[in-house]
Amino acid sequence: MVGMRVLLIEDDVSISSAVIDSLEAVGWDVGHEAAGVPGLERLGSQSWDVLLLDLGLPDLDGIEVARQARAIGTFPIIVISARGDESDRVLALELGADDYLVKPFGMRELLARIRAVHRRAIAVGEPAAATELVVGKLRVDTRTRRVMLGEHVLDLTPKEFDVLAYLARDPGSAHRRETIMQDVWDMNWYGSTKTLDAHVASLRSKLGDARWIEAVRSVGFRLQEPA
Repeated sequence: MVGMRVLLIEDDVSISSAVIDSLEAVGWDVGHEAAGVPGLERLGSQSWDVLLLDLGLPDLDGIEVARQARAIGTFPIIVISARGDESDRVLALELGADDYLVKPFGMRELLARIRAVHRRAIAVGEPAAATELVVGKLRVDTRTRRVMLGEHVLDLTPKEFDVLAYLARDPGSAHRRETIMQDVWDMNWYGSTKTLDAHVASLRSKLGDARWIEAVRSVGFRLQEPA
């Protein structure tokens, strides 16, 4: 991934400096803005592979920046924020963020997450013979990345789609949290699974019934049509 272009919107100088140094050390081109308005202007005027976005910006709330950024393009968005409440994570993910990393975080983890979302963004669709996954009224097309619930199209973020498709490949089975993180986020996972919890909460909201994704105590989650 040499040559990947990453835009960082972050007003904390110590954090932005550390992130820029780490990304440039692996050969990536890093742009930086300390506020939301100039960040959005730069996002729309140049081509970027990944957006790193802080929520606590001096001019616009990062949630609003995420919403406007998603309207600009389909590049992956990783939120990096000190705001770790579930409500913030869910809202950011619903507005189009692909991942959410709570400060303080390690640079190795940040690099791994950037690589993971970028690989997912450029991944080629699966062969047509195995594209549609059906669970009751829910249809997940992995070629077009389209989800239908009955006659309604669900508007999912890229990572929400990945989580739902993963569960839909083996409906009714209990999937371990750590395994979902490893397979969907494409990395060895030993830390918190709050990012997964936030994606599941957002999916439940969009599916209209929390029973679609059942929490299996001490294990993880299973997908099944509500009785």
